[in-house]
Amino acid sequence: MSFNNLDSLYRQVIMDHYKNPRNRGKIEGDVLTVDMNNPTCGDRIQLQLKVEDGIVSDAKFDGEGCSISMSSASMMTQAIKGKKVEDALAMSKDFSNMMLGEEVEFEDDIAALHGVSKFPARIKCATLAWKAMEKGVHEQEENE
Repeated sequence: MSFNNLDSLYRQVIMDHYKNPRNRGKIEGDVLTVDMNNPTCGDRIQLQLKVEDGIVSDAKFDGEGCSISMSSASMMTQAIKGKKVEDALAMSKDFSNMMLGEEVEFEDDIAALHGVSKFPARIKCATLAWKAMEKGVHEQEENE
């Protein structure tokens, strides 16, 4: 597949997550809630995580922002559901490395965001949901 076709496919994946976000909404009950924003772009997110026995059993987000930040939140919540907390944190580290231009393998839609690394001003958009997840997990660990 040529680069232009792959780039077009990735844009389609990003727009699909933006127009049809997965896991958008609220989780009822006792959950971990993190509010973060990206003042540079105006993106804001509220991320909710339900962690049971070290597993992310549910993840939802709400907020507003550009297609990259909202798509990334959709992809991230989809990817970390059912994962061990440490695996979710490892994915976040891999995602950050991908945003720094490193070659990182993702087996799902997240790979579509690799091109964002070429646009430094947009990296904060892509990493917003991931940073919210890291912050929430670390705050929960401190409170235990």
